[in-house]
Amino acid sequence: MAIGCAMAAQAQHAPVFETSAKEEITANRYLSGSNYLDYDRQLSTKPLTPCPKNYEPYYMSHYGRHGSRWLISDGNYSRPIATLKQAKEQGKLTPLGEKTLETLEAIYKTSTKRLGDLTTVGERQHHGIGKRMVQNFPEIFKSKDLKIDARSTTVNRCILSMIAECEELAAANPTAQIHNDVSESLQFYLNQPWDGIVKEMGRNTGDKEDLEYTLKYTHPERLMKELFNDQTYVYNNVGAGTLMRQLFHVACNMQSHDTDLELYSLFTEDEIYDMWRQKNIGWYLDYGASPVSGGKMPFSQLNLLKNIIETTDTVTQTQATLRFGHEVCVMPLACLLELDNCGMVVDNLDELDKYWRNYRIFPMGCNIQLIFYRPKKGKTGDILVKALLNEREAYLPITTDQWPYYKWQDLRQYYLDKIAAFERESAKK
Repeated sequence: MAIGCAMAAQAQHAPVFETSAKEEITANRYLSGSNYLDYDRQLSTKPLTPCPKNYEPYYMSHYGRHGSRWLISDGNYSRPIATLKQAKEQGKLTPLGEKTLETLEAIYKTSTKRLGDLTTVGERQHHGIGKRMVQNFPEIFKSKDLKIDARSTTVNRCILSMIAECEELAAANPTAQIHNDVSESLQFYLNQPWDGIVKEMGRNTGDKEDLEYTLKYTHPERLMKELFNDQTYVYNNVGAGTLMRQLFHVACNMQSHDTDLELYSLFTEDEIYDMWRQKNIGWYLDYGASPVSGGKMPFSQLNLLKNIIETTDTVTQTQATLRFGHEVCVMPLACLLELDNCGMVVDNLDELDKYWRNYRIFPMGCNIQLIFYRPKKGKTGDILVKALLNEREAYLPITTDQWPYYKWQDLRQYYLDKIAAFERESAKK
């Protein structure tokens, strides 16, 4: 396997996974949910590194995804229900097949006029994140005359996530001045479309490869025998691979609800791992620095990165800039920033999970926090920055002698150079 030069740069610092993805998923099957992973079920966090001597945190720049939600499309529920219901009417379901249909119908019933809405689990995630912001950085969030600028995309689940987080910040500092804003005028950097950049540059978007690996890692034969009592009927009437993926889709998102309903027990450990591998590859092709698309997908968040730099350059009175949106922004932003292993270029997709794991990047409620530090009054020194990915200290793509703290001026220039190189190349197309 060949790993591109982007990985070589990160390899100086990025941590090596201590366990395999299969071991992690076997120990915690919820990780296989990819973007449906409940934030509070993710890998445990370590205590944060103490603040550098004679420094204090003074500003946070943040982008976070909404919390757990119902599935977005009615068909996510209704299509597998229709397949199983038709089989039941013809007496083709096993007892497990009938139980699975009942479970699907029960969770589907709760989604009435709720598609895409934030769940109570999602609301709870953001209350927890807000509380920990205060606990981790009281110098910022308990400061006198605290001013917070919080902005959200126009989607309800994002707005409600912003409100939940800000409620905790207000409770911790009742005198805080919190400005909330929701507007179409903010969409150009809060929720930038992902595919236009690659198509405009004439790049492959990875659809062919996505389909290839989806088929390669879908093995529905055992499951069909468990659900249906007539395999000839399955052959003639059921898209077995499609049904398996549909059921797994719903199973993964069950963790977005406070419920005892579950579908994970339908799948073996190997099947859960393989179904996750499909998703891991698909998300990497769509949003990671995949060589299939020339490593350009992360640049969908060019406007967001520019906003982060420009806001940091001009901030004076505001102690925190909070942005709320979607995983299709957090993931490519993490790759664009080259946090930990996120920006790696991996050629052999069969070995992708050795180096790049989506559940470490974008669970429900995922967030990137950039914390800025300045010398205490009377002291001198550079402005420093620390990056947190889902509240875990992350490596950045430049060198430092005091990890996890980096000189902001050096990091800022690295990103400006990266932006300029991309824009020069885009101008040639």
